[in-house]
Amino acid sequence: MKRILVDETAWYQAQRAAQNLKQVRRDVPRLLNEVRRRTEADQARTRKALEKHTRRTEQALSGLSAQTQRLERDTDRRLREQSERLHRELRGTAERLERDTRTALDEQRTALERELAAECDQRRRDIAGLTGHVNELTGRVDELAGSRERAASATRGWLSDGVTMSDFIATTLPHERHAPGRLDRLRLDLDTARQNSDIGQYEAALALAQRAYLDLSELRLDIEHRELERRLAATAATDALVLVETLITENEVRPVMGPDGQPLPGVELDVDHWSEGELKDLREHLAERLSLARNDATTAAEQRELTAEAADLEQRLGELVDRAGMRQLASQLRVNLADSVAETLSRIGAYELTDCEYLDEDERRSYHAVLQHANGNEIVVQVLPAPDGETGQVLRVLSYDYDTVAEREIRDRAEAVQRALQEDGHPTGPLETEPGVPDPVATDLNRFRLGKRAAPGASS
Repeated sequence: MKRILVDETAWYQAQRAAQNLKQVRRDVPRLLNEVRRRTEADQARTRKALEKHTRRTEQALSGLSAQTQRLERDTDRRLREQSERLHRELRGTAERLERDTRTALDEQRTALERELAAECDQRRRDIAGLTGHVNELTGRVDELAGSRERAASATRGWLSDGVTMSDFIATTLPHERHAPGRLDRLRLDLDTARQNSDIGQYEAALALAQRAYLDLSELRLDIEHRELERRLAATAATDALVLVETLITENEVRPVMGPDGQPLPGVELDVDHWSEGELKDLREHLAERLSLARNDATTAAEQRELTAEAADLEQRLGELVDRAGMRQLASQLRVNLADSVAETLSRIGAYELTDCEYLDEDERRSYHAVLQHANGNEIVVQVLPAPDGETGQVLRVLSYDYDTVAEREIRDRAEAVQRALQEDGHPTGPLETEPGVPDPVATDLNRFRLGKRAAPGASS
């Protein structure tokens, strides 16, 4: 038995370059439209949630006193404008498909933090306009203290606004997700202010009620911004994952290019088949990640991790398509190598090809050919994929000589095959002799044919 390692490194590199197998992105404008189509339901769900939140916010704000209602409505308007602008920017252009989504998210996160700080400053100025500057608060309280009725009325107003705001936060905003425990602490401040008011300590009650409302209003703003950040991160993660999902669909079946760079008629690459089911596994994993991205319980940090993972999954898809394509090409190469050997043996030894088949009729597996001589001698040519970590093919030539043939003759025959392969442009490693006698069953290729295999225990 003779063994030859056919080194196809250069051939593989040339084919990989010609096929451009890792390039899974094609037709970006159409790809963007497909991503938009696939995310229509997500966008509709987001719009519906925002509309519901707007209605509940407007209803809650209508219960505030006139002095705070204007403040909160201005804040709500700015929040909606901010949300709409950032969502629009995130979904806006085809160029986003060509840049790092994680960079875009980091930029938006920085912008959000900057805008939150600016909004808090603006609200403090607005509050100061209603209550007097914080540093002048004591003087304002002293003035009111001259009229217990005015002080009591002002205290009741701030307490009522505080309760309205705390109830709005409790029933409408995900405060425990973004600010666990803070609402309960501020409600204790409101209770303390109410207790002071109940015993006539209006000066203390008014200052504490005002401060509690300001803190509640800032808590609302903080939660709204954190929730906006989470929604933006969810949108980015969903879009990034849907992009990979779209690319998987578009690359399930790919054309196979010829030497001229044009698709070969009637020849396609079934990526899942040639990847041994890796594409199906990738699709299932992606579906699980998409489900997580669409879950409102997934935090902004987790969403950013999903966005980062989408880039890794896209790279994994490219590598998977590359492997599938090279396996298909290698399968054809095994046939070509066997044909080259058969032609050589026919020329130098009058052997004729009588049978050929892939292992288990599966073109992803090793290829086997049987050649016969008029005197009854047989040769089996086996072309097997190279061991893991190596490129090329392993060629085995099994000789079944039923008359007496010298070992030197067998080796000369193998060397002729080796030279023929090299002349055909297939570099080879050294010729090796495998010990032992070839297994007689190797000449029966019906054992590879699913419909012709002998039943277990049947005589051959």
